[in-house]
Amino acid sequence: MSFKALKICSREIKLKLTVFWIFLFSCGINSAQEPSVGELRQKIATLRSQKKQVNKDTIYIGLLMDLGAKLRFLNPDSLLLLSSEAQKLSSNIDYKKGVSESLFNLGTYYSDIGEHSKAIDNYEMALVNAKKDNNHDLSLRIGNELANENVYNGNYSTALLGYLENIKLAQTYGNRKMESILYENVADLYATQKDYDQALYFYEKVEKINSKIGNDINSAQTMSNVASIYAETEDFQNALFKINRSIKIFEQGEVWDWLAYAYEVKGKVYLKQKQFTRALYWYDKSAELHENLQDDRGIIDLYNGMAEANFGLEKDSISQNYAMMAYEISSTIKSMEGIKKCSNTLYKVYKNQEDYASALKFHEIFRQISDTLSRDENKMSMTMLKTEISHKNQQEALVLKNEKALAKQRLYIYIAILFVIIMGAIAFLVVRGQKILKKLNRELEVQKEDLELRESELWETNNTKNKLFSIIAHDLRGPIGALEGLLKLLNSGDIKESEFKEFIPKLKNDVNSISFTLNNLLTWGQSQMREATTDPTNVDLNALVENNINLLSELAFTKLITMDNLIVNKAIIWSDENQMDIVIRNLLSNALKFTPNNGHITIGYVDRPDYLEVFVKDNGIGMDEYVQEQILSKNTNITTYGTNNEKGTGLGLSLCSEMVIKNGGTLWVKSEINEGSTFYFTVPKGKKQFQKSA
Repeated sequence: MSFKALKICSREIKLKLTVFWIFLFSCGINSAQEPSVGELRQKIATLRSQKKQVNKDTIYIGLLMDLGAKLRFLNPDSLLLLSSEAQKLSSNIDYKKGVSESLFNLGTYYSDIGEHSKAIDNYEMALVNAKKDNNHDLSLRIGNELANENVYNGNYSTALLGYLENIKLAQTYGNRKMESILYENVADLYATQKDYDQALYFYEKVEKINSKIGNDINSAQTMSNVASIYAETEDFQNALFKINRSIKIFEQGEVWDWLAYAYEVKGKVYLKQKQFTRALYWYDKSAELHENLQDDRGIIDLYNGMAEANFGLEKDSISQNYAMMAYEISSTIKSMEGIKKCSNTLYKVYKNQEDYASALKFHEIFRQISDTLSRDENKMSMTMLKTEISHKNQQEALVLKNEKALAKQRLYIYIAILFVIIMGAIAFLVVRGQKILKKLNRELEVQKEDLELRESELWETNNTKNKLFSIIAHDLRGPIGALEGLLKLLNSGDIKESEFKEFIPKLKNDVNSISFTLNNLLTWGQSQMREATTDPTNVDLNALVENNINLLSELAFTKLITMDNLIVNKAIIWSDENQMDIVIRNLLSNALKFTPNNGHITIGYVDRPDYLEVFVKDNGIGMDEYVQEQILSKNTNITTYGTNNEKGTGLGLSLCSEMVIKNGGTLWVKSEINEGSTFYFTVPKGKKQFQKSA
């Protein structure tokens, strides 16, 4: 306990020193450990001696970040300090790449010490900057690490979705290395759930990608993980074959952290065979390498393996020491998998020592962590992916089976033709063969249509769910969280009431936005569930427009936009008032969103024989032909930012189109880039008898 406190204290003291002195201090400690670290330091020293304004040099900033990354496992505090300095310098000169990469390194630092919330915060900020800088490779690395953080927190389903999303991006950008890494992480997820068949399925994908990349180190890393899987499935021959190849490559390449892991896996292979002495030999070799590494996450499995080996040799006290060290490290960095493994080992040790109170304590911890990591949503998400893969494989197998059947049938036909020529029965056999062939084709077509229908329904359901959760998570949770945070600050006295009042206009806008989004969301949800009904009545179009202009007047005032209503008082339409209110409000809101400051919006109509042709016209930024074709599509969810970065849900226009159609009309748009847009929709005129009484 005292060692932990001392370590935190020393870090706080270091943070108060300048980066320059920390750099010199770390230089003396680590310069002999890795040549590349020494080279980086030499380059930094050279730049400092040659340039007076080195703090504005992007090359210098890049060297700071590279050095910090190299020192990750050798001196983690240097990673924190160098990355913090690089972020500060990058921000001062608006160097976006430097900001992104330094935030990424900071996220890595906090992840290594178990402060996952800080790690996620830094990764998310890094991702925003990387996307602004169109840095696709860094975006993929950050996305992978964000998914990893969810794994460390036990949120396997969220992690799986993150990996899959980034796999698609890696394929789009042609980044095979990241595609390999992401697939390998998916495989590790299934291995964690002890679904080794599915894990090996994904590892096969990784090995195919690695063979195309042609990087021996990447291949060796994958082989090490596959060897670990083989050890779990007791395929010891293949496990030793792969881990021995990996060890040779890591030794030649001097990749010390992965070599330490490979030694630990080889120890695990012998541990599973109950060859405890040989297991300890390889565990000791791994421990020797870890003396020069500060890789807490990597050493947990090593200590736990040493604990199990000593337990097998009936050295309970040594086993207990190693297991307890692993448990303390796991608790410090909040590694749920590590806590689970170590607590199970400690349970067995204490039970063997007849210390049943301690055994029960660690058994309860083991069960609690196991239940958390195996919760239903994790299993459901991973099972869905497994089902989808199985479905795809079944489809391919079905096509192959039918191709074989067709090939076999053709052979029968050829043989039949030969016999017909010999026996004089060619006509009968040909007709019979054709009937069988048509029947097979019909069955294949029916099966194909059934598979396509099921696949379409599955994707539609998933898209609806994802769209709903995305809107709730991003468009509702943000403003509500901001309101909640301000109220907490006010309640705790951190801000004064006068300061709180300054936020009232923004809070009012947020509440209006939430109300508007909820209204669209509920209406869209009803339409998706086929529960929304249309109840047309005579509606005063002018009053409807005036109400919405008044509702949106504050937003228009903030952008100095004028809105002219050219609709006369007697314009009566036959429609569902609530649905038409949604249409007009969304079109006006959309026009305000994409019209710059001091713009102009006009809403009017053209009187046609049987209907009114209503239009909403703005002089905003307009849109190209492709966007015009897409925005009104039911199955398209295009969300863009307005002239003042206003965020929409992507529901508005598709919802307007549905509402207009339900009321017997059509919706279309005409637009030109930088000239503005005009949205038109038709709606039936009101009933004559009501018009007269009015």
